[in-house]
Amino acid sequence: MTTPALLPLSGRRLPPLNLGASAFPHHRATLRLSEKFILLLILSAFITLCFGAFFFLPDSSKHKRFDLGLEDVLIPHVDTSKGDKNLGGFLIHGQGHDEHRHREEEERLRNKIRADHEKALEEAKEKLKKSRDEIQAEIQTEKNKVVQELKKKDSKPLPPVPLPNLIGINSGEPADPDIREKRNKIKEMMKHAWDNYRQYGWGHNELKPIARKGHSTNIFGNSQMGATIVDALDTLYIMGLHDEFREGQEWIDKNLDFSVNSEVSVFEVNIRFIGGLLAAYYLSGQEVFKIKAVQLAGKLLPAFNTPTGIPWAMVNLKSGVGRNWGWASAGSSILAEFGTLHMEFVHLSYLTGDPVYYNKVMHIRKLLQKMDRPNGLYPNYLNPRTGRWGQHHTSVGGLGDSFYEYLLKAWLMSDKMDTEARKMYDDAIEAIEKHLIRKSNGGLTFIGEWKNGHLERKMGHLTCFAGGMFALGADGSRDDKAGHYLQLGAEIAHTCHESYDRTTLKLGPEAFKFDGGVEAVAVRQNEKYYILRPEVIETYWYMWRFTHDPKYRQWGWEATQAIDKYCRVSGGFSGVKDVYSSSPTYDDVQQSFFLAETLKYLYLLFSNDDLLPLDNWVFNTEAHPLPVLHLANTTLSGNPAYR
Repeated sequence: MTTPALLPLSGRRLPPLNLGASAFPHHRATLRLSEKFILLLILSAFITLCFGAFFFLPDSSKHKRFDLGLEDVLIPHVDTSKGDKNLGGFLIHGQGHDEHRHREEEERLRNKIRADHEKALEEAKEKLKKSRDEIQAEIQTEKNKVVQELKKKDSKPLPPVPLPNLIGINSGEPADPDIREKRNKIKEMMKHAWDNYRQYGWGHNELKPIARKGHSTNIFGNSQMGATIVDALDTLYIMGLHDEFREGQEWIDKNLDFSVNSEVSVFEVNIRFIGGLLAAYYLSGQEVFKIKAVQLAGKLLPAFNTPTGIPWAMVNLKSGVGRNWGWASAGSSILAEFGTLHMEFVHLSYLTGDPVYYNKVMHIRKLLQKMDRPNGLYPNYLNPRTGRWGQHHTSVGGLGDSFYEYLLKAWLMSDKMDTEARKMYDDAIEAIEKHLIRKSNGGLTFIGEWKNGHLERKMGHLTCFAGGMFALGADGSRDDKAGHYLQLGAEIAHTCHESYDRTTLKLGPEAFKFDGGVEAVAVRQNEKYYILRPEVIETYWYMWRFTHDPKYRQWGWEATQAIDKYCRVSGGFSGVKDVYSSSPTYDDVQQSFFLAETLKYLYLLFSNDDLLPLDNWVFNTEAHPLPVLHLANTTLSGNPAYR
């Protein structure tokens, strides 16, 4: 297996290519003139004007020649033998009164030319007197004007759509003072993360909290797209941090530009940006978020231009050219990437009245339904050219995870009308339980990975989301097995808590084994890191909502304290490289999903259930809440355009 450190973020989330990677510089596509080039232009214009003034301004010695030239232009040839004094409205040379008028016109023309030259010379002189910073500011002003004009052209009005009934967006205050104090602590941690990003990384995708500068990874291409801003908006909103929310909204309105020559991950941009913008729109009602989401979605559509309609993993936002990750099996697309578009794309069709988004994801579903599945399992790799599976590797962790999550959530988001999605989920979970879920010698339930015909007894931090998924899908499961799946969710939550509790820092490793007496412990050095991941806390929250067992709040508070003690630095929050070390080194990255997911799930864990109730909201895989829509199996009846 490729080591996690070499993989991009995919599935629900895979580790970055380089945990300490430096941020890519930002290059705007419009008007990329350097200051040196501008100064050279001004200087050359000044010299040209000087020579022009010297050689071409009229003087008294040239008046006669100028007069003759002007007459040659203005006066057509006339045949005076016929006695014509006037032809076609032109005055004939030789009449004294008319000649006087000509000379007045010439003098006026000379004066205008001279005045224009003098004005241009004065402007050039003034430019050269200005400092570099002043010239740079003027250039930036002109750039901004052009960008704003382009934005106006791109901002097409969207059809009015009735908003779903939105419940529980400004509530959740716990009565218990101890719980309220813990919730306020989590809010303070969010403010610490945001304020430092605001100060040191504003506009960059993420923050390096120790170096105190911006950070980015290859999933965002080479552009500063403000991923942390977009990802954090809904968390800020539900925490009541409205000044910070407005700061983010203002940046998005003025600076979020998708017309950049940048190759991005379709999956990551969908779950973080489109998901984040849609959630911010539903919570706040601000149209700018909906408009930006639709603009970005249009930039992702060319990724679907493959022989099968299975999208490429990456697409260039400007050219529309797509390709797959070089490390993926036989040029394949990844199950968790092309299978984690449904929620956002259905909402895009709902809000725009355009079925193109809905049709794209339904086409993927129909294709998958026709394919043979070894042992009923979905392999992680599918070739978008041939429509055939790649390597037979199945995982509920990285590369596979959120595909199964979105089958369940498609059903929930449709107000449980999309029974086709529910059937696919139930079939998949039965195969997973039969082939991948095992109990260790010490009694811990874990989910392994199927590789080349055998089970690898290793579970990733990413896989820990599945405890919450089993609990969320318990109601409505086949054969009255709701109790069984709720219990399975509790067992997975317990195993993942053990992976935290058996470390020095009380924070979970990236992956842990169940082999030869080693249980819920990382063995390899490159699996001992913690990068502020949310999946274990996500499962605690779902289990709390469905059982109200106080141990889930207790476990969540243990994780909160550990993060605050070992990951907090003066410039924000950082991941750590070894959770088994008492003096760990930092990776110096504050991930955008820490603000989008980890802190949001902790805040919800210590809030009342009336904040974002699960009967009315479904969370995408980046923890962005989207409202339940009343949809039929194959139509979007919530939008009048579909009736």
